[in-house]
Amino acid sequence: MKANLKYIVILFFLFSFKGSNNLDSIIMSIESGNSNRLSAFFDSNLEISLPDKSNNYSKVQAELILKDFFKLHQVKHFEVVHTGDNIGAQYCIGNLYTRNGTFRTTLYIKQAGQKTILQEIRFDPK
Repeated sequence: MKANLKYIVILFFLFSFKGSNNLDSIIMSIESGNSNRLSAFFDSNLEISLPDKSNNYSKVQAELILKDFFKLHQVKHFEVVHTGDNIGAQYCIGNLYTRNGTFRTTLYIKQAGQKTILQEIRFDPK
C-alpha cells in the first residue's frame, strides 16, 4: 500500500508538469542509466555537474560523460521530489539512488517548439 501511494504521488507530479510525457521519458532514462536514450533530449550543448567535474559539453561528449557516470554509479532508483516552472523553463529535483550512494539530481528543461530540451543536469552527493 505504501509503495502504491508513492507511485500515485510521483504520477501526480509528473502529470501536473507541462510536457509530462517527455519528462517521464527523461526520468525513465535516468532511472535505467541509459545515456543513449537520455541524449535524445540534449541541447546541442549540455551543462553537466558531477561530484568530480563540471563543464559544458557537446551532445556527443555529454552522452559519453553520463555513460561513464552511470557505469560507475549503477542506478537503483530515481525519486522525484519536486517539479516546477520558471518563466518558460521547467525543472525537476529528485534523488538518484545508486550502489555508491545517493545524488540530489536537478534537471533544467526548456521547450523549443514541440521539442523538450534538457539544458542542464546536476548530480550532487547527499
